[in-house]
Amino acid sequence: MTTMLHAPTRTQLAGLKAALFLLCLVPAVRLVLGWQADTLGANPIETITRASGDWTLRFLLITLCVTPLRRLTGLNWLLRLRRMLGLFAYAYGCAHFMTYLWLDQFFDWMAIAHDILKRPFITVGFAALVLMTPLALTSNAFSIRKLGGRRWQALHRSVYGIAILGVVHFWWLVKADVREPMLYAFALAWLLIVRAWWREVERRRQLAASPPVPAFKGKVIRIVPADK
Repeated sequence: MTTMLHAPTRTQLAGLKAALFLLCLVPAVRLVLGWQADTLGANPIETITRASGDWTLRFLLITLCVTPLRRLTGLNWLLRLRRMLGLFAYAYGCAHFMTYLWLDQFFDWMAIAHDILKRPFITVGFAALVLMTPLALTSNAFSIRKLGGRRWQALHRSVYGIAILGVVHFWWLVKADVREPMLYAFALAWLLIVRAWWREVERRRQLAASPPVPAFKGKVIRIVPADK
């Protein structure tokens, strides 16, 4: 059991991925079944919009938790699940936006453009989804080879800014009762603080490990400019 936990085989890892995939589909399946059974409340469109937005932010934060969990537990295979979690965050974000476009606005592009410019929380949410798009499109081995590891990592570090936009979007949406978005804000702040602390520890470790520059012990020859 311990061996499987720390070093799962390819078959075991495939099983874990399949189980995680099905688990990530549960919120969407519940919404679909609720829509068919008419059990989503008096305003099912609002329920779907709110639930898809909530799960977008949750999957974003879960994705950001993978690296700290890997460092704390030593379970390096957790990184193999991060891509799927990030893509599900994007999928729920697209569903959230499509619910707004289709069921709420009925593809009235003029009204949508006016809404995006007039209502700040929609502007911020739309910006977050736009910024998530290149991350989703480059979440594959081909893009890593094409961009190079350093540039790919720099691009995907923008997920922290996207998560901040997601929290702001939710905070401005609820306006009065900010208890739930405050929980997301605290969780994100903790993740950002931990990441900054680890980066600082790594920087100091590298500085301490670098060899000191040896002092110059040769003979110093003084050069005196010639008189003109």
